Amino acid sequence: MTTLTIHTIESAPEGSKTHLEGSVEAFGMLPNLHGVLASSPQLLEAYKTLHQLFMSTSFSGEELTVVWQGINVEHGCGYCVPAHTGIAHSMKVDPALTEALRNQGPMPTAKLQALFDMTLSIVRNRGHVSQDDLDNFYSAGYGEQQVLEIILGLSQKVISNYTNHIAGTPVDKAFEKFAWAKKA
Repeated sequence: MTTLTIHTIESAPEGSKTHLEGSVEAFGMLPNLHGVLASSPQLLEAYKTLHQLFMSTSFSGEELTVVWQGINVEHGCGYCVPAHTGIAHSMKVDPALTEALRNQGPMPTAKLQALFDMTLSIVRNRGHVSQDDLDNFYSAGYGEQQVLEIILGLSQKVISNYTNHIAGTPVDKAFEKFAWAKKA
């Protein structure tokens, strides 16, 4: 059940129209999430800016997907998991990795497992990670930069996941084939 407005370019506040036009240009459609975020031009701009910043981090497409989907699944976001499944396919991420993330399975490599574990540790412990968590992450080949980049990805996902929970944002038609529900 949708409880917040899903704006079109025409119905959106003036401050959101240019951002929504950019979304249509980038995706070939207006994602429902962007339509919801449009009620707050500042939040829409923040989300899109964080997305671009996270995309430009040191992470590969697979690593971006591990962070995004690890958080989406942990937060139980029925909108973002299907959307990021589609995004992962467009980024040529191995479908086996995407399925492992969607089903909370093991990662295909020790390095991706370390990234997944650190991401969930940050989320579950609200940033209060242990020295052992950091040491394990660093021994897998990551560094301080990547710890901070996970926090950047989490910032983006808090905006989208929490908004979708409140709004009940319906999954976009393009991503309906990737429908998902959190396991009990």
